[in-house]
Amino acid sequence: MMMFGLRIYMNAPAHGSAEDLGAFYSRRDTGPFYRWKIDKNVWSVARVTAPDSLASEFSAVSWKLVPTALQKSIIEHYQD
Repeated sequence: MMMFGLRIYMNAPAHGSAEDLGAFYSRRDTGPFYRWKIDKNVWSVARVTAPDSLASEFSAVSWKLVPTALQKSIIEHYQD
């Protein structure tokens, strides 16, 4: 499924297992940032305020590198 304007970010190195990656962040168009973290194989999401200085530290992540379970959670989250 293609979601226009959706961007995925990380603030941790892109290596290791999902548990080692830290948090993923998502943002659609100019909307709010959401932080995605995994705990016991379950992805949780929280809306976060990300000042421009923090957002500049994020690294864009290809959709192909996002874990499959997280992809499903993100799609469900952004569906209208």
